[in-house]
Amino acid sequence: MEATQTSENARLRDMLAVSPYNQLALESLPHRDRIKIFDTTLRDGEQAPGIALSSDDKVRIAMALDDLGVDIMEAGFAVSSETERETLRKILDAGTDCTVCSLARSVKGDVDAVMQTGVDYVHTFIATSDLHMKYKLKMTPDQVVEKAVSTIEYAKEHGLRVMFSCEDATRTDLDFMKRICVAAQDAGAEAINLPDTVGVIIPQGMAYIVSEMHKVLKVPISMHCHDDMGLAVANTLAGVEAGAEICQVTMNGIGERTGNAALEEVAVNLFANYGAETVDLTKLGPTSKMVERITGFPIAYNKAIVGRNAFAHESGIHVHGVMANSLTYEPFKPEMVGVERHIVIGKHSGEHSVRGRLDALGVRFPEEHMSELMATIKEIAVGGKEIDDAELVAVITGKSVTSTATVTIAINGEKRVKSEIGVGPVDAALKAISEAVNDNITLEEYKLAAVTGGSDSICEATVMIKNVQNDGNLSVGKAVGLDVVQTSVDAMMAAINRDFARQRSE
Repeated sequence: MEATQTSENARLRDMLAVSPYNQLALESLPHRDRIKIFDTTLRDGEQAPGIALSSDDKVRIAMALDDLGVDIMEAGFAVSSETERETLRKILDAGTDCTVCSLARSVKGDVDAVMQTGVDYVHTFIATSDLHMKYKLKMTPDQVVEKAVSTIEYAKEHGLRVMFSCEDATRTDLDFMKRICVAAQDAGAEAINLPDTVGVIIPQGMAYIVSEMHKVLKVPISMHCHDDMGLAVANTLAGVEAGAEICQVTMNGIGERTGNAALEEVAVNLFANYGAETVDLTKLGPTSKMVERITGFPIAYNKAIVGRNAFAHESGIHVHGVMANSLTYEPFKPEMVGVERHIVIGKHSGEHSVRGRLDALGVRFPEEHMSELMATIKEIAVGGKEIDDAELVAVITGKSVTSTATVTIAINGEKRVKSEIGVGPVDAALKAISEAVNDNITLEEYKLAAVTGGSDSICEATVMIKNVQNDGNLSVGKAVGLDVVQTSVDAMMAAINRDFARQRSE
């Protein structure tokens, strides 16, 4: 098994094309084999406003994260509810290879709640910055230390493993942080976590704190970085360089406010730039999509590693290079993280892009008409529209055939029939519908996106129209389907019907 994994990692390394200067700066990272991934998607991730996972949802995500290969999974906050405790039990019963952990305040009742779940690893925390101690806890430093230590000792007495966390560590007085962390270590904590609770530190600062704490601690140091200023991943990696061994992360970087250090970004950086092997990189893409789907939190198109545009290419110069050797314009091959490359046909596309897509579709297009085809594509793509495979075929068809659409629409019992021509079947169909309903309807926005990958992908069409009833109002419709033309028509009709429904309700 170990030999197989070594072979797989060697295969993945062949997919890399990162900067050689990284190794000049990081040629010595002696603890790279001890670096662990502590995932808190199901705890901090779920605390993101707008996310509310059911028990079954959390179990499904937990199993995916375990399959991904995280070392520790903070699967919930046991004291928060009986439902949360039952979910933790379900995750344990499902069987995981990773260590399952629950968060707990430095309160004995919180530890009792953890013990009710069967989880044997507890992550205790208490605020340690002057700001938090004065305004949130209303406790003295001595009281905070006593509370932290007594809770750890209580957990240890009941057979639990403990990680201790200084909430708001990056705004905590360094001498006090050393004092409380050493006390926590002496009380039995097997790891100390340093959270950048509100994302305010810079990488050099995180490296300094970790290196200073490393001087007084014997147990592994963990980091929990928030992304309020866009530095969560950079701060996490800086901590690793300074000797930290545990990276607290969430899938897709979800979490409170702007979220946490993204698991996929940290894991890929550790592998590509530091030589540290953590999770199964090839499962990052599918796991990311699963978490996106279940939480309902969309991944930004430009999100590193797993975003829609991470391996999308439209510029003719870039596509030419990628088609010759993908590493010319990619830091690593998309299959390394379980996603696919996407060549976009749009305003900036060159002939290499279009020829590549036509070849993939098995279409032989006359070379003498290529300049005419490119002109049509750029005309359609004005405004940033992407042209999918179905539309590309429609454009090709349109070079010798004029697209015509005839529609029959019933409005208040009256049937209206209208025919129109257009640049491709979608354009013709939407024009015919507009003419049938009202001469003054304008198409304000049209978007078409693939929901799934592959040539048989499901697409989603969004249509925004104005003046359905000549009153200046906007109406939006969406539809999902396999056929581009039919889905576009369904979205158009959804927008029209929504507007008529609005009129009836007024």
